[in-house]
Amino acid sequence: QVQLVESGGGLVQAGGSLRLSCAASGSSFSVNAMGWYRQAPGKQRELVATFTAGINTNYADAVKGRFTISRDNAKNTVYLQMNSLKPEDTAVYYCKARVRIGTYDYLYWGQGTQVTVSS
Repeated sequence: QVQLVESGGGLVQAGGSLRLSCAASGSSFSVNAMGWYRQAPGKQRELVATFTAGINTNYADAVKGRFTISRDNAKNTVYLQMNSLKPEDTAVYYCKARVRIGTYDYLYWGQGTQVTVSS
């Protein structure tokens, strides 16, 4: 029904920037909420930033002021602009989408994209 394809990860030096993209594809669905999560080795997956159906956004304290979540509704795509990257930002970043199919909501996860920040 829905697939999330992530891109934009890579290797960057501390202080650099990356922009992650997550595109939802499929049919007969609509996206309400989307968000970004990350998981570092040996740690739990944690919330990074979320974008609700409205203007509201939520950010983890660790990234607030450095990361910006945005979306393009026409493209069913959510972005994560990451600035002033730190080595502790190194993780696999996952896109999560809450989609509506028919009268029900479902959660979909992307495969993840690796972000590595070197010191």
